[in-house]
Amino acid sequence: MKSLLLVGLLFTSGAEARMPEPPRGLDLHMPLPEDNPVSREKVVLGRKLFFDKRLSRDGTLACATCHDPRRAFSDGRVVARGTGGAEGARNSPAIVNRGYGSAFFWDGRAPTLERQVLEPIFSQKELGLTRPELERRTGLGAAHVAAALASYVRTIHSGGSRFDRYLAGRRDALTETERQGLALFRGKGNCVSCHVGPNFTDEQFHNTGVAWRDGRYADDGRHAITQRAGDRGAFKTPTLREVARTAPYMHDGSLATLEDVVEFCSNGGRANPNLDAEIRRVNLTAEEKRAIVAFLQALTGSVREGWR
Repeated sequence: MKSLLLVGLLFTSGAEARMPEPPRGLDLHMPLPEDNPVSREKVVLGRKLFFDKRLSRDGTLACATCHDPRRAFSDGRVVARGTGGAEGARNSPAIVNRGYGSAFFWDGRAPTLERQVLEPIFSQKELGLTRPELERRTGLGAAHVAAALASYVRTIHSGGSRFDRYLAGRRDALTETERQGLALFRGKGNCVSCHVGPNFTDEQFHNTGVAWRDGRYADDGRHAITQRAGDRGAFKTPTLREVARTAPYMHDGSLATLEDVVEFCSNGGRANPNLDAEIRRVNLTAEEKRAIVAFLQALTGSVREGWR
């Protein structure tokens, strides 16, 4: 507790140590908010808080419970589990490379990481603290907790996969099957309509039909935030970095394996009134499906975190 209070003084006093080098994994081109510049102190404090079970009501859970470094900062569950065994409605997404994100949560309700990191702490289905109790336990203002946690999350970085080595000119970094999978991913499979760019996400919201069950939406997704009819059943495109380590998949964890995901997409998702225009049947062969799965597995790299 004393160490948290000591670091907290750096926030209240305005003292910020400027380091000559960024933490490992933090890209100098990563967008950073002007009101929360990264510093060693904030990252170190954020890491302490991320693993601190005092941030849960009953002292049994931490941020790292749902975002486990051993699982590429996901948890392997179908849906998140909170204090007292409470079950959430959605899968815990991997948070690698989230410093590049432009909206957070499956429905995009948080516009910044600083907003995102506090919501699970205050949710009664997750960590279950009140703002006064959080501040009492940490000796920090909630805004300072948010600044530190967001700074730490920005250091969680996945890279160095065999695909990255292939892009750098090492043609032998991918097998022939994986190269076929890449070509299908970019071509016939039309995966790049959503999973595009270095993080394999367009940071947008799409309706694939996963939430459409028995003639209705089991989860309204983005619509609950925007109230736009066309957003009903739409969810954030997740990164595919480390995807082989972050099963199960989709916002509700309903697809258990990468093979299930590729099959679902090959069949054009699930028909519903708001199905995204880019989600259509592509009729991949069994061999083509295996090749895409092999390529997705080649996106596994090394995950770095913290200031090291």
